[in-house]
Order: sequence, then C-alpha cells, then structure tokens
Amino acid sequence: MEGKVTQNGVAAMAACYERFDPAAYLQYNYTPPRADFQRKDSIVPWKLACLHRAFREDDVKGDLLVDIGSGPTLYQVLSGCEVFNKVILTDFLEVNRNELSLWLQEDGGCNLDWTPYLEHVCKLEGRRPSEWTEKAARLRQVVTDVLPVDVHRPQPLALHALPPAGADCLVSAFCLESVSPDLAAFNRALGHIGGLLRPGGHLLLIGALEESYYFGGPGVKIPVVPLNEAQVCDSLKENSFTLIRLEVYTLPQDMRVGVDDVTGVFFAKARKN
Repeated sequence: MEGKVTQNGVAAMAACYERFDPAAYLQYNYTPPRADFQRKDSIVPWKLACLHRAFREDDVKGDLLVDIGSGPTLYQVLSGCEVFNKVILTDFLEVNRNELSLWLQEDGGCNLDWTPYLEHVCKLEGRRPSEWTEKAARLRQVVTDVLPVDVHRPQPLALHALPPAGADCLVSAFCLESVSPDLAAFNRALGHIGGLLRPGGHLLLIGALEESYYFGGPGVKIPVVPLNEAQVCDSLKENSFTLIRLEVYTLPQDMRVGVDDVTGVFFAKARKN
C-alpha cells in the first residue's frame, strides 16, 4: 500500500509540472534582484561562487560531469565545463531540454541572455569578462547530450547513457526537493542519482531550505519538500555520501519577491563512499 501511495504522490508531482513555463521561471529567479551581479548578497552570485570554489579544488576532477535536473538553466556547469571534458545535461521536461538546446545550438530564441553569467564566472576565474565568448564555445564543445531524466526511477537515465563506471561528478540544483512529494521520496531520489556516480566521485548539491512551494509559471504553484540543514546531512549520510562542506545562504528580505517562500539555500559538497 505504501508503494502505491508513493507512486500516486510522484504522479501528482509530475502533473504539477505539465504547465511549467521556462520563460516565466527564468524571469522570476534569474534576473535582478536575485541575479544582480553588482551585489555580493545576491543569490545567483553566491551560487556561482560556491560552484567555482568546488570545481577549482583538486579533488573534483575526471572526465564526465552530469547535471541532474538542469531545468532551463546553464549556470550550474559554467565552472565545471573548464574541468571536465564531457558534460551531460538532463531534465524531466521536454520544454526545458528544448530551452537548453536552443542555446547550445545557437538557434536563437532563448528566454534568457546568459552573457552576464558567463562574464561573471570569467571574472571569478581571473579572466577578462570579454573572454565570455571563449567560455561559451567551451561549454558548447563539451556538452555531449541533453537527456531525459527521472530521479524517481532506480535507473534515472537510459540504460547506456553513462559509462559502466558511472560519472566522475554530479551537480544538481533545486531538483530533488522540488519534484518529490515528501522527505522519504527525496531520500530515495538522492539514492537513485547516487547510483549514477562512481565510488569516490563527487556530488555538488544545491537546494532550497524551508521552502514549501514555488511558482513554475503564472498560476502554476508547485509544492516543495521543506528541508532543513540536518535533513540534508542525514539524507547524504543515509545514501552513502561523506559530507565535505555545507554552506548556507539566507535570503535578504528584498530577495523574497513572492514567487516562492524559500528562506535560504544550501550548497553541499559530498563524496560517494
């Protein structure tokens, strides 16, 4: 009976995403004030700095980086694309995979200009902002696939999507808690994606703290599993990860713009046992 209830909950979550609007989501979360590169306390620069530090550290290395639940965003891999030779982007929704492909194929029609993001990461790396075009070319070069993913399946990706040994590093931002009906489903989903990672590989996990909903478009209210720091740490431990670092960002009042009820964001760097 419990399995049936879980399946119903997952199905209900999938139904919530049928009207997800990538353009609206990007406008809500990836423009000022949340993406203000002139402010040190803006949420997007904080996330980019966390990712930059993690990818700069010598223990995060290898050949293949996989982004789990990319959504319609690219910022998660702007630092990682300089470290790994192959990057795979993934999302459950076709509309999000299409959004990513528009940018990768330079077809135009993207719903967000990623240039300020590319410029900012160049600065973090000690490069001139004008070198953003080289970073964009590098990202387009190393992204080998944009694939469907379902974190609620024991095998989230198609059977032969990854090498037998698994990925060297996973990054996942605001995915697991926003597609799971409850904490138990979140924990299982973390275990499922952990199966894609080689032993000794790294997980870079970004997520919301104490968030119960967000808007995925006008009138599209999507429930979220409200997490606290202890639950994140416990879930990583239960799924055979060793936590290396946990960083927490608290949203200033003017970042709470009415598109969700998030109070903070966590960044976790962990290693698979």
